[in-house]
Amino acid sequence: MPVPRIPRRREPLQDIAGSGHKRVLLASPRGYCAGVDRAVIAVEKALERFGAPVYVRKQIVHNIHVVTELEAAGAVFVEEVDEVPPGAHVVFSAHGVSPAVVDAAADRGLRAIDATCPLVTKVHREAVRFARDDYEILLIGHVGHEEVEGTAGEAPDHVTIVNSPDEADTIEVRDPSKVVWLSQTTLSVDETMETVRRLRARFPELQDPPSDDICYATQNRQVAIKKVAKDADLVIVVGSANSSNSVRLVEVALEYGAKAAYRVDYADEVEQAWLDGVETVGVTSGASVPEVLVQQVLDDLAAAGYRDVEEVRTAEEDLQFSLPKELRTDAAGKRDDRALGGRSRP
Repeated sequence: MPVPRIPRRREPLQDIAGSGHKRVLLASPRGYCAGVDRAVIAVEKALERFGAPVYVRKQIVHNIHVVTELEAAGAVFVEEVDEVPPGAHVVFSAHGVSPAVVDAAADRGLRAIDATCPLVTKVHREAVRFARDDYEILLIGHVGHEEVEGTAGEAPDHVTIVNSPDEADTIEVRDPSKVVWLSQTTLSVDETMETVRRLRARFPELQDPPSDDICYATQNRQVAIKKVAKDADLVIVVGSANSSNSVRLVEVALEYGAKAAYRVDYADEVEQAWLDGVETVGVTSGASVPEVLVQQVLDDLAAAGYRDVEEVRTAEEDLQFSLPKELRTDAAGKRDDRALGGRSRP
């Protein structure tokens, strides 16, 4: 696994006069979603229950800081299950895995804990059902993303990946009367709907999934940043480069009116030059980002004169998911207080 970057020290941001009334529009909801919260707690609980090391296939969630913290606690991140010693505990990440990965873990005698987000599991089940009915599944998502690989692996002979709206114009199908679309859960809502529109123009009998595949948290964070972006000279998105939903937030901010938008892992990456002539800074974070990282950005912005913070709330989130069954009780069999995952989320 790549070694996570340690935040570097830099000179504090400066409060330079001449930018008018400085303020921050803080998007809400932001940060951890229920699926990420569940997955991170699952690794923490596995370490408490079984002791270090606990192995994790891929990054448990796509965030450098989270991975670094869990490594320090004793988690070992691997690319594939064949790197895990036989008989050890392995956690499958929130993005899900294919049946082939599950089988490979079983063949090695690994004690697997499945931390797949339940909303991703829902898409997996849809893929299995449509494949059973001999539908061709057009899976809208990014080639190589772990979630897409897991979903496609449920029905490899029935899935064609559609990587972008432009690819919708060239995809060929066996039977246009038996086609359905599914999607990666962390995509841009607008871009996904444009892909569907272009697919349906070619395949009028294209069926929709039984329920929206793009997760509630992805949608909510995009709606919030749309509202912020129209009034922002600059938008800062906290999130890692391999976090699809964080990258999409930058794109959505620019599309909906922000004059500039940047993604950062840590507050120290915010550059003084970005603030030149900026009155209003929008701030948000991807669904795998702990709130402490957002607070560090706000603290740095306050030092630069952006002390007026206005929360822009567009939805309330109170969804929680139960932990994997192996972690709902402690070693003595007593139900754990965190069996229903859930730290407070902004």
